Amino acid sequence: MDQEIQLNEHNKTEHPPMHTAEHLLNGTMVKMIGCKRSRNAHIERKKSKCDYPLPQPLSDDQIKEIENTINNVIAQNLEITFEFIPAEEAATKYDLERLPDDATEMLRIVHIGDYDACPCVGAHVEHTSQIGHFRISSARYQDGMQRIVFRLDQ
Repeated sequence: MDQEIQLNEHNKTEHPPMHTAEHLLNGTMVKMIGCKRSRNAHIERKKSKCDYPLPQPLSDDQIKEIENTINNVIAQNLEITFEFIPAEEAATKYDLERLPDDATEMLRIVHIGDYDACPCVGAHVEHTSQIGHFRISSARYQDGMQRIVFRLDQ
């Protein structure tokens, strides 16, 4: 008999294309820069921002490479899928640092093709081509924190 999966309620409603773009930005930062996923994120329909603790600011060339990489992933029309796994298993594969203290025992892992995967209960698009064009509108470094502000152009 299948057990009903219970997840924590999500405390906000994100714009699915922007929220999925946040996942791509985080995955790209981990792959290219070698940092952790964003420490703080503010996701809105028109513009969003993510903060990353880094020892030095990103160069203009790195910012452009991040933007180009994300747009290349979007163009691949990758499917967004979900799997449910126990938190104990997830801890061996994913960074669970940002999970709430009262997280459920079963976690939903969001996969963007083979490009990125992480625990999340938010709303996402079905394929990356539904995101639109990703654009970094500003990048500011202050006190060891790199802020990246991004927009989606349709």
